[in-house]
Amino acid sequence: MKPRILIIDDDDLVCISLKKALTRLDNDVDICMEGEKALHAIKTYEPDLILLDIYLTTHNGLEILNLIKNEGIDSPVIMITGYADVNIAVSAIKGGALDFLLKPIDMQQLQLVIEKAMENFKLKDQVNKLNTLLEDDYLSKDFFGKSRKIQKLVNSVEKLAQSSDTTILIDGESGTGKEMFARFIHQRSPRSQKAFIQINCSAIPKELAESEFFGHEKGAFTGASQKTKLGKFELADGGTILLDEIGELTLDLQVKLLRVLQEKKFYRVGGEREIKVDVRVLAATNRDLEVEVAKGNFREDLFYRINVANVYVPSLKERTEDLPYLAYSFLVEFAQKFNKNVTNIDDKFIEILKSHEWKGNIRELRNIMERVMLLNDEETLKDYHLSFLVEKIESNETQSGRFNLEIPPNGIKMEIVLKDLILKTLTITDGNQVKAAKILGLSRSKLRYRMEQFDIEVVKNIR
Repeated sequence: MKPRILIIDDDDLVCISLKKALTRLDNDVDICMEGEKALHAIKTYEPDLILLDIYLTTHNGLEILNLIKNEGIDSPVIMITGYADVNIAVSAIKGGALDFLLKPIDMQQLQLVIEKAMENFKLKDQVNKLNTLLEDDYLSKDFFGKSRKIQKLVNSVEKLAQSSDTTILIDGESGTGKEMFARFIHQRSPRSQKAFIQINCSAIPKELAESEFFGHEKGAFTGASQKTKLGKFELADGGTILLDEIGELTLDLQVKLLRVLQEKKFYRVGGEREIKVDVRVLAATNRDLEVEVAKGNFREDLFYRINVANVYVPSLKERTEDLPYLAYSFLVEFAQKFNKNVTNIDDKFIEILKSHEWKGNIRELRNIMERVMLLNDEETLKDYHLSFLVEKIESNETQSGRFNLEIPPNGIKMEIVLKDLILKTLTITDGNQVKAAKILGLSRSKLRYRMEQFDIEVVKNIR
């Protein structure tokens, strides 16, 4: 894209000659010859660089420079004048001008100044973009687990990543690592050196969602009193954007998003200039979007637009064989973070992890490992380090009516188990065989048969 340069000068000859010379140097150039229209021209044209004359017929260039800076406009400004005045030059630099040039302008000197200005501007832009990102380490294929199911998925995702434009919908329960798969796709794609931007669609207030996506101009709505804000799509230009929990978007925003996906252009809120972007879109959801389409909550045309390729991330309970590997990975992470000398995990620790339901999936596992590592100072993680989780598991089993049976190391006969079960049930019901049969899911005659078989006599409590 060519640099956009705006010349603000009321001298016809200067404007025409500068425009011709700068256009030959492969710049996109526009002219504003009226001081009172300068700010409007800047906001409409959105230049990468401004050439501003100090002495305009009706306005002082230093005053316009001050207005530009107060408006929060980041475009570098080069002041130009026909009068060699050191004091004016100093005032211009102090006011925020990048440089100061005298007329008649030496085009070689101007080109050097422009190149310097654009280099600084691009560097600043890159820093601003990097500050919006949460930088993660490069994700290896083993990061997600070692099971055949997950490695097959990772290999498939790696192939999908090779396309720079294919839109991908990532399905899966909350906490399964959909965001990490999106980052993996970006890192393996031709766009890997550009920005990766994530939008959590469920966390944005509905009234601010459009601004968050596409940015806004100053004063576009109540609260937009600061400088022009770039939206996430603009920040992701050339890179990848993840629309996390896309099923939460309102129908109004779905329409505008569909236009961006189809035409790759949009307007900022309150803006007059159409902005073009080149962005790869990834979407993630824990909802069944086909069901949402049937209910009228999600646009069918948008669904098919984002579902060009589909990736389903399995829940942790669908791949428990990855639990030991993932647990150890988090051990290494938090050992470094908390400076702990923890290097091993006991088998009983893993058994407890496998008995948990993991409704929060990998995110829940990571949180538990962080808690354990923070509180533990031993070299090996053992079962008692998960006492808080064991209590939760036992509580859930009690509430759900599940029976927790411990088998002795040398085994046990089924007759003994059944007899003990009937005796405990009769104790609970105070010898009431009808109630006991109901609890055990037996007929009364079947219960009496078992009682005779195991020589069980009923003795009711005397009250």
